[in-house]
Amino acid sequence: MSVASTPLANQFLVALPALADPHFSRSVVLVCQHDGDGAMGVMVNRSSEYTLGEVFRQMGIESADEQLCERRVLAGGPVHPERGFVLHDGERTWDSSLAVTDGLFVTTSRDVLEAMAAGDGPARSLVALGCAGWGAGQLEHELGENSWLTVPADREVLFELPLDARWQSSAGRVGVDLLQMTGYSGRA
Repeated sequence: MSVASTPLANQFLVALPALADPHFSRSVVLVCQHDGDGAMGVMVNRSSEYTLGEVFRQMGIESADEQLCERRVLAGGPVHPERGFVLHDGERTWDSSLAVTDGLFVTTSRDVLEAMAAGDGPARSLVALGCAGWGAGQLEHELGENSWLTVPADREVLFELPLDARWQSSAGRVGVDLLQMTGYSGRA
């Protein structure tokens, strides 16, 4: 599977304090795809009300791995909140996998969840319900309005840091302290 070369794919969008949209306030979004038609990403720092075990039960998937079943499912964004998106590393692909970059994928097919439940899934993964989407030119406009900071995606942030540390830590990767920024922007 080749990686589609898109300008912002494999970047984090880190919401700046001035971003007023409650769906994205203090969020970190991994951009999975970006082209002339728009962009799609998954928010990676906000928990949903569901556990992975609840998702498995709803889908009729059995798993004896209690630790896996207790993992929180993320709220990936306001678009398609009923759909699951699995961000994972590794070289194995599934029925519906999109390469974000070499060795990092987003998969939307059931087979990856079945493999995870059976103990044969990707080594590192996170599951989200919903995604974020932007129409043609919309994300570029928001970037021009200083709503987002772009930061190269980091797998430590994705798979290892606690959710509540991801917003500040992502910005810190490029030397920005979000807690020192004002909640408004201006133009000279």
